[in-house]
Amino acid sequence: MTTTTGPALTSWHGALFDGAFRTVSRTLPVISPATGATIDTVGAAGPEDLDRAVRSALVAQREWAARTYDQRVAVLLRAAHLLGADPDRLGSWLVAEAGSGRGKAAFEVGLVTSELQESAALASHPYGEILRSGKPRFSVARRVPVGVVGVISPFNFPGILSMRSVAPALAVGNAVILKPDPRTPISGGLALAELLREAGLPAGLLHVLPGGGELGAAMVAHPRIPCLSFTGSTAAGREIAAAAGPLLKKVHLELGGNNALLVLPDADVQAAASAGAWGSFLHQGQICMTTGRHLVHTSIADDYIAALVRKADNLSVGDPTDPANALGPIIDVRQRDRIHGLVTAAVEAGATVSAGGQYTDLYYRPTVLTDLTIDSPAWTEEIFGPVAPVLTYETVDEAVEIINASEYGLSVGILTADAFRAFELADRIDAGAVHVNDQTVDDEAPIPFGGLKASGVGGRFGGPGANLDTFTETQWVTVQSEIQRYPF
Repeated sequence: MTTTTGPALTSWHGALFDGAFRTVSRTLPVISPATGATIDTVGAAGPEDLDRAVRSALVAQREWAARTYDQRVAVLLRAAHLLGADPDRLGSWLVAEAGSGRGKAAFEVGLVTSELQESAALASHPYGEILRSGKPRFSVARRVPVGVVGVISPFNFPGILSMRSVAPALAVGNAVILKPDPRTPISGGLALAELLREAGLPAGLLHVLPGGGELGAAMVAHPRIPCLSFTGSTAAGREIAAAAGPLLKKVHLELGGNNALLVLPDADVQAAASAGAWGSFLHQGQICMTTGRHLVHTSIADDYIAALVRKADNLSVGDPTDPANALGPIIDVRQRDRIHGLVTAAVEAGATVSAGGQYTDLYYRPTVLTDLTIDSPAWTEEIFGPVAPVLTYETVDEAVEIINASEYGLSVGILTADAFRAFELADRIDAGAVHVNDQTVDDEAPIPFGGLKASGVGGRFGGPGANLDTFTETQWVTVQSEIQRYPF
């Protein structure tokens, strides 16, 4: 029996969205990771649904791009207002479907609201420049929509990691085909479609097609989707890049990270442990920016570990609908077993579980690993779970070398009493973001966000410059008052 624990919005039951909610024969169950129960059923898209969506999007996009910018602004601001007035319309689904704690869900809803507001501002941003020319003519480079943007988003922060592509793409005049993760098709797609539909988005501009890897591959291969925005694992990103490269598509990949928190010897240990716990355990560690490596100077390592262990032991893990629980479930059994496999292998190789290392169903205890070797997979790989591996260092040069040895380069935090020294140290670190006196999990709608190396390629998300680069192409236009004369 299906039981719905989300808000009283049932438009998507057994349906996908292609400008309106349309019931289809194939369905996809939506499973609560907290209980294992089916909480709803949505439509599952196939290749024919993708073709239909693209045809519709191509027609709708032309009219949308021709509208004045303030008409696009009005839709996005209206959506932000509707969500701000009723955050539970998305937040309750983040709890039920993604296993988000209530605090994390509320934070994510705020990010989605900010993204809509910032994208509304993008629509009125200057989108070109006048160029000098050797001829007597008007010469301008302007940004034009790419047309149809394909968005593939993940399960962990499904609302914001979908909306950060959907909203700016719409703002600059594109249509969007969105494939949310099949584990979070509502909070990552259909609830957002309902919000934008209610805000007045014209039919045909946004299509939400729930489905798995086969549908994603079809989106990558589709000849009428020239731009792809993918957020997910590095392994999947490499597959998308390999498939899209020969097709010469515009591809933007925001991928994994094994982010380091560097604790310098002059850092306040208690404050550092608080930041480290937040960075490693927030949303069960299922964040690309999660603090996956704690590098602590030997002089304060024992105190830091003791404080981090206390934080881990005191965090409550359980049903995310209960606001008393700080952490909820891992998304599914496969991911839980991968987390536990990395922890177990580390222990077998000599590491110590100083806290956690146990689970009940999908609820994994916050875990602190010590006595690791530098080549341990629990240190070198992205765990994507509530695990805090701790390694000590003697010199800053050694620490920088360890940080940069990773194949990833997404986010790094530096904790110290000397902020300017840390600012200078950032020049030596290979990462898309460096946060001085903060942990690694941080993102804001107005800033360009992305990683280096295996953490991403193809552009940034956020900020007017990055979003224009990502979701538009540059067109050169010249105008002369008379036809140019030539010698033949």
